[in-house]
Amino acid sequence: MPQRAAIVTGASSGIGLGLAHLLGQEGHALTIAARRPEKLENARAELAAAGHDVVAVAADLGDEEGIGQVVAAHRERHDRLDVLVNNAGVGFGEPVAEISTRKLDIQLATNLRSIPIFYRECVDLLAVAGAEHANALVVNMSSIAGKQGEPWLSVYSATKAGVVGFTQAMNRELKGQGIKSTALCPAFVDTAMTDFMKDRLAPEDMIQVADVVESVRFLLRLTPGCVVPEIVFTGRGGALKVQTA
Repeated sequence: MPQRAAIVTGASSGIGLGLAHLLGQEGHALTIAARRPEKLENARAELAAAGHDVVAVAADLGDEEGIGQVVAAHRERHDRLDVLVNNAGVGFGEPVAEISTRKLDIQLATNLRSIPIFYRECVDLLAVAGAEHANALVVNMSSIAGKQGEPWLSVYSATKAGVVGFTQAMNRELKGQGIKSTALCPAFVDTAMTDFMKDRLAPEDMIQVADVVESVRFLLRLTPGCVVPEIVFTGRGGALKVQTA
């Protein structure tokens, strides 16, 4: 039976699924979560077929009740949390004069508000792992747009900048409990979320899911005294600007 345990949100495809495979390979029992039950079940089956100990919880991760369901399911099976991956996210592009309040609220809730709630609900479980090996890890998915605000993606950029700031605060607040946090800030990654860019940037010229996975493999290898607060990934030639009509 695995001696370590992890939660991965947004795990039905792309980066989240890639990270779930990595954590399973690294000996973690998995609780995976995403909004769409059918896609999530396919991911669960794929992970189980690879030999990983995994349960899936379909939930709206922008909703406090949904977050509670994920953490409760994990807590029912495990008394610890060695790795928490806050990967669930959504982006809508709109010029500022046309921002939809509904789309604004969805991005704030899923990309940003969910992260403090996950910490609040999981910090005792993370502290159990931190007390044992001083290397409990929270990976928060930000974006290069959180380092340099993008036009048309202004709300998305703001939420991802908030992720970076919250990650910095958590490293200062939780350092005495053996809990580290890292914000990942990639430019365009070759996933379904970047399909809107693929007529301007070929998928093979984007950052690959494997690149992000390897960055987390590196984080898992660090000694307790080493903290990496953020990792910024740029493509060839630096960050590509979003061009809108």
